[in-house]
Amino acid sequence: MRVDPSTLVLAGLALVLAVVAYVRDPGLPWLGAKTGFSMLGFILPRLIPALILAGLMQVLVPAEIVQRYLGREAGIRAILFATLAGVFTPGGPMVSVPLLVVLANSGMALGPLVAYMTAWSLFGMQRIIAWEAPLMGWRFVLVRILPSLAFPVIAGWLVKLYYHE
Repeated sequence: MRVDPSTLVLAGLALVLAVVAYVRDPGLPWLGAKTGFSMLGFILPRLIPALILAGLMQVLVPAEIVQRYLGREAGIRAILFATLAGVFTPGGPMVSVPLLVVLANSGMALGPLVAYMTAWSLFGMQRIIAWEAPLMGWRFVLVRILPSLAFPVIAGWLVKLYYHE
């Protein structure tokens, strides 16, 4: 098993917080671990199908299609398409990140990848419909979204312009 820097950082932070919790109250680290494992019980049933779905997409979606419509040669059209896909991808990071890994492995260029993730982060429809509009109102949603519409396209275009794959 390969340990990458992000795993080391997360483990280090968990250890530091466990020590802080222990100093505060020796029972807190155990309570924190129990809470964390209960979250694992919530996430794991969703994560496993999401990863299987990502793997199936990788073997079912031909790389030639991804490269043609989202690859380096597709230009601004790929960035626009990726932006729309990011806006309409439902679910949280358990859906969008494995999908991005599949698309990257199939030949999606970096500019469209950045545009997709930026659009998904800014304009996730599930978040707008379930949280922002009901809690903040549609006026807030429009005021937040309208000035931000160009961000994913600009981000993808800047990556295409300055980062040569």
